[in-house]
Amino acid sequence: MDTMQTRQHQHPVSSEHYRWLRREVADWQMDGLVDADTAQAITARYLDAGTTHRRFSLGRLLLFLGGAFVGVGLIWLVAANLDQLPPMLRFVAVAAIWLALIGAAELTRVTGSVRGALRLMAALAFGAVIFQAAQSLQVPAYSPTLIGFWAAGALVHAYGFRALMPLVVGVITGVGWWISQPLWDNGTAAGAVVAFATAAVAAISLAVVHDRGLTRFGQVWRSVGALLGMIALFIAAVPYTTADDFEWDAWLVGSLVVAAALVAAAMVIARGRARLEPLVAVAVLAAAVLMVLWDTGTDTSDVNAADWAHAAVSVVAFVALAVALVAIGTLRDNPVLTVIAMVGLVIFTTFQSFAVFAAIVEGAWLFLVLGLVFLATGFLFDRARREIAASLEDVGPDTLHAHQDSQQEGTGR
Repeated sequence: MDTMQTRQHQHPVSSEHYRWLRREVADWQMDGLVDADTAQAITARYLDAGTTHRRFSLGRLLLFLGGAFVGVGLIWLVAANLDQLPPMLRFVAVAAIWLALIGAAELTRVTGSVRGALRLMAALAFGAVIFQAAQSLQVPAYSPTLIGFWAAGALVHAYGFRALMPLVVGVITGVGWWISQPLWDNGTAAGAVVAFATAAVAAISLAVVHDRGLTRFGQVWRSVGALLGMIALFIAAVPYTTADDFEWDAWLVGSLVVAAALVAAAMVIARGRARLEPLVAVAVLAAAVLMVLWDTGTDTSDVNAADWAHAAVSVVAFVALAVALVAIGTLRDNPVLTVIAMVGLVIFTTFQSFAVFAAIVEGAWLFLVLGLVFLATGFLFDRARREIAASLEDVGPDTLHAHQDSQQEGTGR
């Protein structure tokens, strides 16, 4: 009975904090502050979340893959027009499927991975409802507005039931709408940079706001914001990205206003070092805009000093962002940020190597230089990651309450 009660009251914490706790308890025991039974009771109250996350069963994977395929299949059926049925009957059929999935996920006693799969299918099925309604109303299926409605419905589902999978669908579709809407009528490379960068600022700010009660949701927003920030800097560093033909429109101005409002909200709500995250996102926006305005020409076959300087500044900015993401990922116990930073840095370094070195080094020597760049980048990045992790581990359980708060949000996905 005691073992069962202990398991029910276990609080998952990050692997680093769990190891820190075990070392501290061992020191207390050696100093005579606690006995063996008390030390065991203290450590038994916590669970290594890293070990828990690694227990990703094949059944869970198949459930989510099946849910994704069913949801995409529904959208595909709508796109195929279902000519055998009249428009109204098609809409009723798709809406009935969506409502049935909502009811099965939220009104029945299913839990865990099964509920997560049902929620995923429901969020995707809502997209089928939107596209079928648009088809019945003769609205172009490729309009970004439809994606916006889809995102809104998925987010309402996510926040209404604290559901993680609809949140993922809502964030992905919402970001797609945010970026595609301003580029719908006036698509330029500079406009894309502004769209991606403002989306990154908004996502990171929302992540900080969510840390005050919805930590799991904040991790999703933070990961997406990190990816968007890297994409914005990457596009801005391309020599062909200039301010030519760029015009401000209502959507881009509106995105700036919304991003600024979210930054202000994050700065008011956040505490301590969390306030640095929105500022980093704003710095990425400013750096990306400055890189676009710094036009050194588009002829990559003739590299001059200005091109070298442009490439050097972009590399420094990108590396700084990668290091910041590693620090935030370590502090927030979000390994996704570390993966995004590492992969993004390797891709960006490779791109810059081709952009600069290709005009100077030819043939086998180019691959030799690229190989050395790969090795140096990987070595330095891995070493920096380890040093940051070691430094932040000394901070202690400052973010322990964040992991405990995440468990109070509910376990349904």
